[in-house]
Amino acid sequence: MKLSLAIAALALAIPTASYAQDSTAVSKGEYPNTFSSGSANVSPFTNQSKRFNDWSISAGVGVPLLQSADLTSIKNGNGKNLFGYSAYVSIDKAITHAFGINLQYDRGETRQGWFNTKDSAPDAAAVGARTQYDAISLLGDINFSNLLRRVDNHSPYRWALHGYAGIGTIAYRAYQKTSKGQTLATEIKPFQLGSMFMQAGAGLKFKINRRIDLEGRLMYVVTGDDEFDGGGMAYSDINRRSEQVSDNFFNATLGLSVKLGKHESHLMWHDPLQEIYYKLDVLANKNQDIEVCKKGDADNDGVCDDWDRQLDTPAGARVDGAGVALDTDLDGVIDLYDKCVTVPGPVENNGCPTTTTGPVVETETKLEGIEFDLNSDRILPSNTPILNNAVNYINSSNGAYNVVGATDTRGTDAYNQKLSQRRANNVKSYLIKNGVQSGKLNAVGKGEKDLKYPECEPATKCPEWKNRANRRVYFEAK
Repeated sequence: MKLSLAIAALALAIPTASYAQDSTAVSKGEYPNTFSSGSANVSPFTNQSKRFNDWSISAGVGVPLLQSADLTSIKNGNGKNLFGYSAYVSIDKAITHAFGINLQYDRGETRQGWFNTKDSAPDAAAVGARTQYDAISLLGDINFSNLLRRVDNHSPYRWALHGYAGIGTIAYRAYQKTSKGQTLATEIKPFQLGSMFMQAGAGLKFKINRRIDLEGRLMYVVTGDDEFDGGGMAYSDINRRSEQVSDNFFNATLGLSVKLGKHESHLMWHDPLQEIYYKLDVLANKNQDIEVCKKGDADNDGVCDDWDRQLDTPAGARVDGAGVALDTDLDGVIDLYDKCVTVPGPVENNGCPTTTTGPVVETETKLEGIEFDLNSDRILPSNTPILNNAVNYINSSNGAYNVVGATDTRGTDAYNQKLSQRRANNVKSYLIKNGVQSGKLNAVGKGEKDLKYPECEPATKCPEWKNRANRRVYFEAK
C-alpha cells in the first residue's frame, strides 16, 4: 500500500518537474550544444553515475512501556510506571527520495505489574513481571516531509518527519514474580507462526551533517500474543481478559543514522528534482515523446519560452538556465562570436584584447572547458568530443597550456583543493593518452578559489546549473 503511494507520488512529480526550473532538453551530440543549464555534460541516469548515497546504518536506545496487557508498565498497581530498556540496529536502503526499506533488529526488556521484579514482593497479592525479547522486522520508511514538500524547493532543510510500519518475528521469555519467588511464565521461539508481530510509528530526523542524522522515534509494537506480559496461561488468575487480545507496548527511542557512500548527499535529503531529471534523460535517450515546454521553444536553445529571458538567442549559441547566451569572460561578446572566450576584449576586436600582454588566447578554435558531477573527478562520456577537439587544437599550436581544475563551494577548502587537482590530472592524462605531448600541459588545481559564478558562496544561494558550472576543468594558455 505504502509502496504504491510512493510510486504514485513520483508519477505525479514527473510532469511537475517537467515545467519547473531548468528545461530537461538532452543533446543529440550535434553542434550547437543547446543544454538547459549551459552544461555540456547531461548524461543518462545509471547506478554508476548517481549523485547521491542510498544506504545507511542506524542504531539507538529506548524505553519500552507495556500499555495494553493484564500487567502493564503504565500506572501499575502502585500507581507508578515501570521503565524497561531497549536497543535497535538497522540497515536502511532508500528506494526513492520519499520511500525506503529497513531491516531492523530489536532487543529489550519490558517491566510490568505491581512492582519491579528486582525488588521483593510488597505483599502476598502483588504480582510483578518482566519480559526479555528479541525481534527482527522489515520496515517500510516513508519520508512524509519529502512527500509534502514542494519538489522545486532548494532550501537547505534539516528536519524530516518519517513514518514506519512493518512485520517480523519476535522471541521472548516472560518471567512472573510473587511473594513465593520468580518463575518462567512463557517462552516463545522466533520464526514460528505464533511469533509474528507488527510495529508502526513515526520518527523526527535532524540532519547534523552530511554523514549523521539524529532521530527520535515513537513505535507501537503489536506482539500478537496475550501471554507476552508474563500473566501466565489464558484465563489464569492474572491473564483474565476473556477476549484474549494482543499484549502491546510503546517503545520510545533516540538514535543515530550514519549515511554510507562517497557522495555529498543522501537520497532522503537529496534535491527531489535530481532523480526525476535523470529518469527523464533516460526516457529521452529512448526516443520516447515527452512534452517539456507548454509554449514551445522559439529560438531552439533548449530553454522553454515559459522562462526564457532571451527569446531570440542566435543559432549555435550555448545558453545558461535562463536561456541567455553565455559570455564566459563578461566582455559583452557572447561566446559564439568571441574569438577569445576566456579573456575580455572590446566588441570591435571580436572579444579579444588589443594588447599582447597576458596569456596567449585562442583565435579561430575555441578551447572549451568541461564540467563534472558533484564530488566526482570522472570524465563523462559527453565530454569526449570537447576533449578530442582540445587534442587537435593543442597539437596544432606551438604554445603550452595549464589544465585548470575547480570545484563548487560544497565541502572543505582542503578537500576541494585535492578534488580539483584530481580533475585536472584526469583531463591531462586523457589528453596525453590521445596524443598531446606531456611537455605542453601542466595540471593545476584551484579548489573553490576560482569560481565561474562567485555569487555561489554558499552553494545554496544558486541554482544547480550555476554550481555545476563551477565544477569544471578549463584550459589556460601559459
